[in-house]
Amino acid sequence: MIEAGQTAPDFALPDQHGAIHRLSDHRGSPAVVYFYPKDDTPGCTKEACSFRDNWQALQDAGIAVFGISADDVESHRSFADKHNLPFPILSDPEMNTIQAYGAWGMKNMYGKKFESILRYTFVIDGDGTVIKVFKRPRTEIHAEEVLVAV
Repeated sequence: MIEAGQTAPDFALPDQHGAIHRLSDHRGSPAVVYFYPKDDTPGCTKEACSFRDNWQALQDAGIAVFGISADDVESHRSFADKHNLPFPILSDPEMNTIQAYGAWGMKNMYGKKFESILRYTFVIDGDGTVIKVFKRPRTEIHAEEVLVAV
């Protein structure tokens, strides 16, 4: 897993509209890359809406935000439209970026163990260095946690 102090892996992934986004295109300003398990599920929706509700403060701070899951572009479009998400939701169905960041692993829910995308967030400075990792973000106030970290 990528830890604070390490260089964030670059990516080139499509968003909910099919446009390709690269982390390297945002050098010079901070970025947040957050991984989530599934579109339109309760925790994932709360987390995305936290970023939406704090969008102006994030923009004022110059922070690029990228949500990433393995869902396809069409699912992301529906999710983003339904919740008025103003930032790119990136599709990684082959999970190359998810695995590069170490956001894939074992989960335990209701006594059942299974592999899944882990809800991790990486705060990255303008040089591409990870400055903070959230391994268990509080979904409803996660954007506020990020703003404090930056």
